[in-house]
Amino acid sequence: MASSTGVSEELGEIEGQISDIFRALSNGFQKLEKIKDSNRQSRQLEELTGKMKECKRLIKEFDREVKDLEYKNDADTTKMLNEKKQSMIKELNSYVALKKQYASNIENKRVDLFEGPGEGFAEENGLLASNMSNQQLMDQGNRMMDETDQ
Repeated sequence: MASSTGVSEELGEIEGQISDIFRALSNGFQKLEKIKDSNRQSRQLEELTGKMKECKRLIKEFDREVKDLEYKNDADTTKMLNEKKQSMIKELNSYVALKKQYASNIENKRVDLFEGPGEGFAEENGLLASNMSNQQLMDQGNRMMDETDQ
């Protein structure tokens, strides 16, 4: 597919920024696979989420620029630019799906931490945990350990 730099310098610059973000997302998810600690995974996932938001903003900017240039371009060029935009959206959506999968896996690990032997409260504890701050989680964990010790 032809590059959009021939159409507009602005489009080429936006496309380059989007490509850089996709490369960073790819590397970030590879790095995420290697991280074992769920807290570090969460931080990495938040960082990747920020990159995805930036990418979405750039794709919208790309689309606005395409629409602004539509009157100057022939039908084939406009079609090519719209296909390029759709391709970028698909790639971003694949990263969003990956993010959801990792977020679900991290959440499942956290729920497992709250499952005690023979207790049927794992789901309830997981829901409680998702609404608690880190300090509240630590305090609750300490209380549970104290109760176990008694």
